[in-house]
Amino acid sequence: MAVETGTRATLARAKSGLLLLGPAFVAAIAYVDPGNVASNVSAGAQFGYLLVWVIVVANLMAGLVQYLSAKLGLVTGLSLPEALRERLGRPARLGYWVQAELVAIATDLAEVVGGAIALYLLFDLPLLVGGAITGAVSLLMLAVYDRRGPRGFERVITGFLLVIAFGFLVGVFVEPPSAADAAAGLVPRFSGAESVLLAAAMLGATVMPHAVYLHSGLARDRHGHTGGTRLRRLLRATKVDVTVAMLLAGAVNLGMLLLAATNLQGLDGVDSIEGAHNAIQNALGPAVALLFAVGLLASGLASTSVGAYAGAMIMQGLLRKRVPLLLRRLVTLVPALVVLAAGVDPSRALILSQVVLSFGIPFALAPLVRLTSDRGLMGDNTNHRLTTAVAWLVAAVIIVLNMALLYLTFVPA
Repeated sequence: MAVETGTRATLARAKSGLLLLGPAFVAAIAYVDPGNVASNVSAGAQFGYLLVWVIVVANLMAGLVQYLSAKLGLVTGLSLPEALRERLGRPARLGYWVQAELVAIATDLAEVVGGAIALYLLFDLPLLVGGAITGAVSLLMLAVYDRRGPRGFERVITGFLLVIAFGFLVGVFVEPPSAADAAAGLVPRFSGAESVLLAAAMLGATVMPHAVYLHSGLARDRHGHTGGTRLRRLLRATKVDVTVAMLLAGAVNLGMLLLAATNLQGLDGVDSIEGAHNAIQNALGPAVALLFAVGLLASGLASTSVGAYAGAMIMQGLLRKRVPLLLRRLVTLVPALVVLAAGVDPSRALILSQVVLSFGIPFALAPLVRLTSDRGLMGDNTNHRLTTAVAWLVAAVIIVLNMALLYLTFVPA
């Protein structure tokens, strides 16, 4: 009887703990968006296993950053944009919002273009039509949040995340990569300016600025502002939430690169998602190619919804303005549709959008580290000195990589 009672109590605690998970899975969608597909597939096709280490490092960085963001929301009851609003004067606040809005536009560009490419691959729809459909579906998914609240939205997004993982990982199991070559890719190194460009794009696609802003609000909205024993329990659950979500997102990103490195390296015409899709179909068969396209579509639909929600949270937090959902959606959707209408190479636009995101990371990360290291704001939950040091190191690595990217791209050899 005592054993049964103990078992029931353990199961009850496990179920209760599982119910606390979810916000990190919504944020993790940002790490498996179409920008990741373009960057990772291009990296694998052009450089094989050379940049495996970038995915591993970026994923570790993302895990730390997302935990700090969620901790800020849980401890203070403020999202990161709200916390910044309280500390910035009006001119600085407006300037900060402008750069955050540019980041949101770059984010939506990647996600809408990715959804449009997927619809073209699946149904031969024109890219502009596919982009409009992707934007419309994102509005419907945001309506789920309005009607069902955070948990309903989390369930829908988590479902999309599982579809994305299945779609992109199947090919790795059909044609397994070389374990020795993949292990060799863990040694940090570059091979020319283009590899630095792709590394910055991969980093920008993994440590996403809008996800940094968003997670603080997601955790606060889901769990509320609390303290004491419940706060400690929520922080422990958040570590699990972030760890599991980042492991899943990291596996998907690594799977994309390994798939390309194993099957696409050295082939002509694989520098675009369409070309990669055709090459996958030739190498692994139509079923794997179909799942790849379905994963891309799920990625575009889910990530553009999460990105639009993040944009609304950023605007409301920094400017204290609640904009109608349709107008808020159009602010970032229209530039993406303009790019599609102009006939810009969509895969190249995806990669360059990720570079823009990489430049936006320090503007999100530096305030986050500063705020979570402030004992007056965080109390007993202030960052440990080691955590703060590592977080500042992450910011420094990103800034140095971006400076190297500028130098190699614009300074003649």
